[in-house]
Amino acid sequence: MSIIEATTAGLKDERSRARVRLWKDAALIRLFDIVLAGLGLLFFLPLMMLAAGAVCIETRGPVLFRQQRIGRAGRAFDCLKLRTMTADAEARLTGLANAEWRMSRKFRQDSRVTRLGGPLRRSSVDELPQLLNVLKGEMSLVGPRPIVFDEAALYGRQLVHYCAVRPGLTGLWQVSGRNDVAYPRRVAMDVWLVRNQSLGVYFGILARTIPAVLSRRGVY
Repeated sequence: MSIIEATTAGLKDERSRARVRLWKDAALIRLFDIVLAGLGLLFFLPLMMLAAGAVCIETRGPVLFRQQRIGRAGRAFDCLKLRTMTADAEARLTGLANAEWRMSRKFRQDSRVTRLGGPLRRSSVDELPQLLNVLKGEMSLVGPRPIVFDEAALYGRQLVHYCAVRPGLTGLWQVSGRNDVAYPRRVAMDVWLVRNQSLGVYFGILARTIPAVLSRRGVY
């Protein structure tokens, strides 16, 4: 066997081993998703019930807000949140959309947010129902931020990376400043996360999530 043939064979073996490692990491990540999301639901259930009751008392409308997001392989799923806005928030969006919304898909001052909704959003309690999305296999605890279909064009050719994995309850963007991060940078972070998916990255981001939530940086 020539040096070139030996090198080619070695590269093929290395690629094969890398694929096996990625498959094992993905299987273990899914296992940890199920276990940790199940434990999280049990732990946070009293808080979720208390918050849901407060939402019912404050405003009329459903307790849970369901919004279609893009999932793995481009499939749509209902992303769950405790409702933090008025019941007609979606209808009012057209009249409120401006340059700030087009650039970041967020408003720093959103008149649709209810009085209770502000604290729920700042504490991230409104996102706890997404643990159900994780258990159903629609999301992972760690992954790219779940986007709506209107945002797909902002990802451009990078959307293929986003669709390669499950979107996450938390991720690199979420622990790096959230809404203070410019949109192109968010896309770059999601692409990096997909390309570097591993157990080390998974647990590293989970560990950074608690301080990020407590700091409330970039939450509005």
